[in-house]
Amino acid sequence: MDQEVCNSKKPLIGLSLDSLREVAAEAGLPRFAAGQMARWLYEKRVEEIDEMTDISRQGRARLAERYTVGRTAPKHAAASVDGTVKYLFEGAGGRDVEAVYIPDRDRATLCVSSQAGCRMNCSFCMTGRQGFHGNLTTAQIINQVLSIPDSSKLTNIVFMGMGEPTDNMGAVLEAIEVLTSPWGLAWSPKRITVSSVGNTPRLRELLDKTKVHIAISAHSPYSEERGGLMPVEKAYPLRGVLELLREYDFAHQRRLSMEYIIWRGINDDPRHADALARLLKGLDCRVNLIRFHAIPGVSLRPADEGVMTAFRDRLNAAGITATIRASRGEDIMAACGQLAGQ
Repeated sequence: MDQEVCNSKKPLIGLSLDSLREVAAEAGLPRFAAGQMARWLYEKRVEEIDEMTDISRQGRARLAERYTVGRTAPKHAAASVDGTVKYLFEGAGGRDVEAVYIPDRDRATLCVSSQAGCRMNCSFCMTGRQGFHGNLTTAQIINQVLSIPDSSKLTNIVFMGMGEPTDNMGAVLEAIEVLTSPWGLAWSPKRITVSSVGNTPRLRELLDKTKVHIAISAHSPYSEERGGLMPVEKAYPLRGVLELLREYDFAHQRRLSMEYIIWRGINDDPRHADALARLLKGLDCRVNLIRFHAIPGVSLRPADEGVMTAFRDRLNAAGITATIRASRGEDIMAACGQLAGQ
């Protein structure tokens, strides 16, 4: 099929059951054909409309006039010595995006992107330093999940790839609906984590409309210092984000994590650990301590392993559950903060 014609057609993946009913009506198909399409798209994971064999041949032909399944294979894959695989997908605004597959014993996690580039401009992140190029569609987000070779092995999804998920809230919420609905992939929300810098109005929307786990990029307990690393602190201070989070239950239905990258001589001393413990006191959460992965043009350096261990132990002693996250995929530029769509 001519590529230009194919690109003019609308993708079916990413559509909700209600939207598929509209598609069915448009194609002159019975209402129940929406459920048939959903099964083919999300359960059987077909790549062509013609594979939907319980829909009449004429019906499939009418669908194919305006629609395509929307599945596209990764453009490239890079494998790490630790088993991590980074996949390159078509993105937005002329910039491709990356998704990272992380196998770990009985878990298989996919880190998905929601934007090409990012508006947040965090000083330690390659994605943010490249600027913003465009939002991914719901179809592009779901395609990352469905089109990697090990898709059937996935146990968890984390929205921690390129982009700020709450800055593309509509598509992210629609993707979560596809992932968790009985007519979609039927996953438990507990298998999904969304990371955010803390846009409080959109974070509240995410909390109200889903039951997914939440991860907040903290990185410093001091507002001025965090603002120097993350410009979003000026609009949405971490203290305000935490006030919002205290309104919700993280003891039973979902989990709250604080992401804390540790930099040498910046935020790695006992003073920071004590201030972070005071800030989080009474909030049911855990702290993920993350080693900084060097990126070009940034003078920040990772803290020593011993310093990270001491920081973790000090938080634990103060009653804050803290762990050091294992670093994965650094040799293929797939670790935290290294994604650049290249």
